[in-house]
Amino acid sequence: MTPKEAFLLGLVEGITEFLPVSSTGHMILTAHLLGIKHDEFTKSFEIAVQLGAILAVLLLFWRRLIRDHSLWLRIGVAFLPTGIAGLSLYGFVKEHIIGNDLIVVVNLLLGGLVLIGVDRYMEGKASAKDVKDLPIWRVFLIGIFQSLALFPGVSRSGATIVGGILLGLPRKKAAEFSFLLAIPTMFSAVGYDLLKTGGGFSGDQWGLLGIGFLTAFLTAAVTVKAFLNFLNSHGLAVFGLYRIGIAFVYGLFFL
Repeated sequence: MTPKEAFLLGLVEGITEFLPVSSTGHMILTAHLLGIKHDEFTKSFEIAVQLGAILAVLLLFWRRLIRDHSLWLRIGVAFLPTGIAGLSLYGFVKEHIIGNDLIVVVNLLLGGLVLIGVDRYMEGKASAKDVKDLPIWRVFLIGIFQSLALFPGVSRSGATIVGGILLGLPRKKAAEFSFLLAIPTMFSAVGYDLLKTGGGFSGDQWGLLGIGFLTAFLTAAVTVKAFLNFLNSHGLAVFGLYRIGIAFVYGLFFL
């Protein structure tokens, strides 16, 4: 991986992390197109660079997080399923799942169909105005949806948004909670992975991580605002169609 390639991967991560299209799937596809070997460092890069995008959420939502301490209870409850699943399946997912092109293609395709279905049948059926209006058990179920994103191609934000909508949240509020839930989720995932693998990185590799991190941070800050504005007047079907198209392109060239 070169610095230019690290920049491009960071750009892809920043744009796709908070859209329901699977940032990991897009980074794997981009690495394929760039001819980057999918070795241990590249797998860790695809995990660690997501922290840059998550810090953009802290920048944009820090006032709400400071003012509303009750929100942290719901973030913590929703994080539990992902935390447990991540610790239990980390080795299996990194060794056998990340980098598996067939799994990425299938998840992109199925996720696209789910987004189209949810967008069509759940419009106007929200039973709550905000995540704080949901019972705790529903918040926990949103976390179970998020844990599906351990498998590349699912999309962490997509799974969480879909879970939020199905459990009573409006589109925009489901997206906002998805962003906030990313904070403990990705801090934990990145921290755990770097603890396991970071000691073996060279100085140059840490430099590549820094490039990807900064690029993802700046790009995500713009993408989050644009996505929330988009959801004010549009649905999720367009992202579902996009996922289906990418799945066919991905499958055609790499399976």
